Amino acid sequence: MMTEKALKTVTLGCKVNQYETELVREGLVTAGYRDVAEGESADLCVVNTCTVTNEGDAKSRQVIRRLARDNPDSRIVVMGCYATRAPGELAALPNVVEVVENKREIPDLLGRFGVIDVPTGLSTFGDRHRAYVKVQDGCLLRCTFCIIPTVRPEMYSRPAADILEEVARLADNGFREIVLTGIHLGHFGVDLNKGKPKSEWMRLAHLVRDLAKLDGDFRVRMSSIEATEVTRELIDVMGEFPDRVCPHLHISMQSGSDAVLRRMRRRWGAQRFVDRCKLLKERLDQPAISTDIIVGFPGETDAEFEETCAVSREVGFSKIHIFPFSPRKGTPAAEMSDHIPGDVKADRRRRLAEVETEAREIYFRSLVGKRLAVLGEAAETDTAGQTVVRGTACRYAPVSFAADADAVGKLTQVEISQAQSELLLGAAR
Repeated sequence: MMTEKALKTVTLGCKVNQYETELVREGLVTAGYRDVAEGESADLCVVNTCTVTNEGDAKSRQVIRRLARDNPDSRIVVMGCYATRAPGELAALPNVVEVVENKREIPDLLGRFGVIDVPTGLSTFGDRHRAYVKVQDGCLLRCTFCIIPTVRPEMYSRPAADILEEVARLADNGFREIVLTGIHLGHFGVDLNKGKPKSEWMRLAHLVRDLAKLDGDFRVRMSSIEATEVTRELIDVMGEFPDRVCPHLHISMQSGSDAVLRRMRRRWGAQRFVDRCKLLKERLDQPAISTDIIVGFPGETDAEFEETCAVSREVGFSKIHIFPFSPRKGTPAAEMSDHIPGDVKADRRRRLAEVETEAREIYFRSLVGKRLAVLGEAAETDTAGQTVVRGTACRYAPVSFAADADAVGKLTQVEISQAQSELLLGAAR
């Protein structure tokens, strides 16, 4: 019998990277590898890198060097977007024996490490209670700040049948939240539909409806999506299956200024974004809307920044991921003039964070008295010695409620009684 070899995986970056790492891990486990024990030296290390920012590159290199130091006899395989962009840089690092330049080479990689039956989908997702499912890859857009279309230019969608089978399997294995993810999630199906009559098209709304009809105790959440892809059809599906499809969308805005959006080479203006969010709110019951915003994009004036703050207040985001602009070598934005000083970007980040806090508190207060489905994620003991469970509501809000520890990993109906600045409190019903 083959002696099991110790495996360590490290993932940097997005949900798609996390999914791809888990796919590699699951394949290697079938070939006789096992997760490395605490304090043990790994035989094989797999690092999935990120190259969205210069900092992502630096962290990836640091991780590889640390793994080589802590696991001196290991072989290190490097994959991910940094590996695609600059394979030579990574191949020169200590203990690196292979650099996977193209994500579509993963089956070949697994074959070289003894995997006979390459998995087409996941059966588990580590020790988490939610699982990510990659449904699409690649982006054809050319936003001036983003390097991703350079390293993931080939757009393709997974067959719907494979996705349905994978989600059903994950639900059967106890995962109560499935997060659909992709590099450009809203473009799911575009490549599959070429040459087909519209009546046979498969788009994101169709996929979500098919998933919602599956048996099992689970819910579906969508990761980041573009405003133009929040279609009436998608909103209809969310409304049709309110207990199965989370009433939450992360709609990437980046800026609320039309002038900045043009410099970013985004595909719509601020008013169109606002209108799409209004449509979502009109058709669904108090949906949560989160977003990404870049502050301090080259040339951003005080007035343009204030436009972003005004739009953020108007939409009423429940959460804003705020990113001070960081020039990424190889993108048009990095070559633009009028870069904003660091202290100005820091101040704008702080001011937008205040807008976010105000909007989140308003939204959280609107949820008091409602029953929300909460995925329990951790149990702890409060100051009174009572067990409380913390988790995430269907509307992407953190919730704490009194319950037995066995509520962890389950969906529980919780009636919200109090809204704090960053937390909802409630009781199981």
